[in-house]
Amino acid sequence: MRKTGLWMVSIVLLLAMVLAGCAGGSGNAEGADGKKITLVYVAWDSEIASTNVVKTVLEDKLGYTVEMLQVDNGPMWQGIADGSADAMVAAWLPGTHGNFYEELKDSFEDLGPNLEGAKIGLVVPSYVEANSIEDLADPEVAAQFNNEIVGIEAGAGVMAATEAAVTEYGLDMNLVSSSSAAMAQVLQEDYEAEKPVVVTGWTPHWKFAAMDLKYLEDPKKVFGDAEHINTIVRPGLKDDMPDAYAFLDKFNWTSDDMAEVMIEIQNGAEADEAAKAWVEANSDKVDAWLK
Repeated sequence: MRKTGLWMVSIVLLLAMVLAGCAGGSGNAEGADGKKITLVYVAWDSEIASTNVVKTVLEDKLGYTVEMLQVDNGPMWQGIADGSADAMVAAWLPGTHGNFYEELKDSFEDLGPNLEGAKIGLVVPSYVEANSIEDLADPEVAAQFNNEIVGIEAGAGVMAATEAAVTEYGLDMNLVSSSSAAMAQVLQEDYEAEKPVVVTGWTPHWKFAAMDLKYLEDPKKVFGDAEHINTIVRPGLKDDMPDAYAFLDKFNWTSDDMAEVMIEIQNGAEADEAAKAWVEANSDKVDAWLK
């Protein structure tokens, strides 16, 4: 009985130490080894590129230890709102992430756009005869695409918009959930074989530099107009990490900038390596962010 009691006490103490360690290592705390910050993002090619560039600047220029958490859309927003993550540069607004924004808008700080001119919609190779989503309502046209739209992760804003488009345009087509990487692979394989294929797409994305693609026209505006990507931070970040906050507030680049990083990654570079190369080659832009 005495040994059992000691064993139970040991377990309790061990759990307490683990919990204390977790609390001390959260993204909004400064650890013994220096400044620490947690970035959260979704596994889209665009957000992998932008988050790695931000990580590189925070580490190499501002001396932070950066933790990157790759999650789905909902947990990304919730992580900022509840303070378990410090910042993200992946808020597609006003449409794609509009529902999360409205639900949690009192629980974060919006630092504004870091990239203008983003867009979502249905994308096809330019050699495809269809030019509008309305064309897909024709059974013969839909059959050319095997009555399928190749999508990404379920729950993504572009997936919800595509589901609405299927209804609004009366399409007899199935929206197939996959991942952004799987979608791009299917698109590239069908493109090389010159097969008809329609995918959920967005700009910026490396696929537009690698292939001759077009958006299907959306006369009913189901996918909305041009979007922008915003930087969102947790409440209190300005007081806790003023230098990181100042940088994040000034972080702003173009679709062409992002495409350079995405293409390097697509060509085989590791995401952090591509980000470091871009930061080194664009010191003037980086210096402007840090003034």
